[in-house]
Amino acid sequence: MVDYAVTNPATNEKVADYPTATDADIQQALASAAKAFRAWSRDFDVAERAARLERVAELHAERREELAGIIVREMGKPVDQAREEIDVCVDIYRYYADNAAVFLADEPIDSPAGGSAFIRRQPLGVLTGIMPWNFPFYQVARFVAPNLALGNTILLKHAPQCPESALALARLFIDAGLPEGAYVNVFATNEQVAEVIADSRVQGVSLTGSERAGAAVAEQAGRHLKKVVLELGGSDVFLVLDTDDIDGAVDMAVAGRLGNNGQACNGSKRMVVMDHLYDEFVDRFAAAMAAHEPSDPTVDGATLGPLSSVSATRNLQHQVQKAVDQGAVLRAGGADPEENFFAPTVLTDVTSEMDVYHEELFGPVAVVYRVASEDEAVELVNDSPYGLGAIVISRDEQKALGVADRLEVGMVFINEVGGEAAELPFGGVKRSGFGRELGRLGIDEFVNKKLIRVKA
Repeated sequence: MVDYAVTNPATNEKVADYPTATDADIQQALASAAKAFRAWSRDFDVAERAARLERVAELHAERREELAGIIVREMGKPVDQAREEIDVCVDIYRYYADNAAVFLADEPIDSPAGGSAFIRRQPLGVLTGIMPWNFPFYQVARFVAPNLALGNTILLKHAPQCPESALALARLFIDAGLPEGAYVNVFATNEQVAEVIADSRVQGVSLTGSERAGAAVAEQAGRHLKKVVLELGGSDVFLVLDTDDIDGAVDMAVAGRLGNNGQACNGSKRMVVMDHLYDEFVDRFAAAMAAHEPSDPTVDGATLGPLSSVSATRNLQHQVQKAVDQGAVLRAGGADPEENFFAPTVLTDVTSEMDVYHEELFGPVAVVYRVASEDEAVELVNDSPYGLGAIVISRDEQKALGVADRLEVGMVFINEVGGEAAELPFGGVKRSGFGRELGRLGIDEFVNKKLIRVKA
């Protein structure tokens, strides 16, 4: 049976098939990762692990064009954005290479009882990562870099449509000098993943993906008392409180919606605009969205490629059509997609009774809402099952900070789109998941914070 395959979404041409792992392959992978943990965490000190991560960063940079080409082929990302994804990976691996020693230094505790006490951070063991297709290299870097720096070893299951990315990464880690088993790729089935999570050699699991997948993984992890980090869906808001530059706000909104072909969990999917700016914003936003036509993602300068698959295209088209059938107004787009090339689409007049109000739109579709006050804006933002991130636009920083405090999300960016960076923790609340990746917090998820006390 073949579950893993590369199908170019721009042409719907199947490029290559890859066989799924046998149960014996899974057992061998587990044994290799468990054996490597002893060497990686004990024989390699933090400086040596950091040096290997620095080499991982260098190899990403050296192989930038090759890796970017794989991304375009597997999921249709415009080639310029694919190159940027690799550049971000370089930053992430280098960040943990540069900071691991500081992050893992003993943390002293003042104790009035005298003597001394400190927290020593130590790795847990083998971790399982379950990664998505929309950022084939970046999502892996967010999970892998801090945990390899810490001394954990990784058993990684990539998305079935990204086997070429998976193999390129596995080869890269070996070429960077990591011991065999420190990073192991497996083309596993969902049933095999459940068995891996249950295995006593595995100490934790991280998933980036859908709510359904997150619930299944969390249930299995909980049953076997394993630590879990989940980064799930999002319906992030682009909230315009006030602005002297409506065109600038529109440009940021378009960038927040169309990046990665609109297929990002933290993409700006709900535009919430104050009443006095709403009409002008909608007109300009709809025109700006319509100006971006899907095109060949392999061409330099392309801003919008195809959706990732036929099923993704059909699902998004169904959501848009159902919204219109229920009374939403189509301001741009909405035509039947040509193959997987989905025209940027703008919906307005969506109410809470409509299905789309509560859904995540994974593609170049935005909903614009009108609000009359900050309180109404906050209420609308929070009236969502998701709580990943938000962007707040305002001339008044203090007002923006006050609104940011009231938003039920894990991240708020003020007057900025695409502000994510290696040093900034990433994660959400509610049905967007729990736990944090990146920054100092990212190295503190799968760690034994061991207390050591010496009596006076």
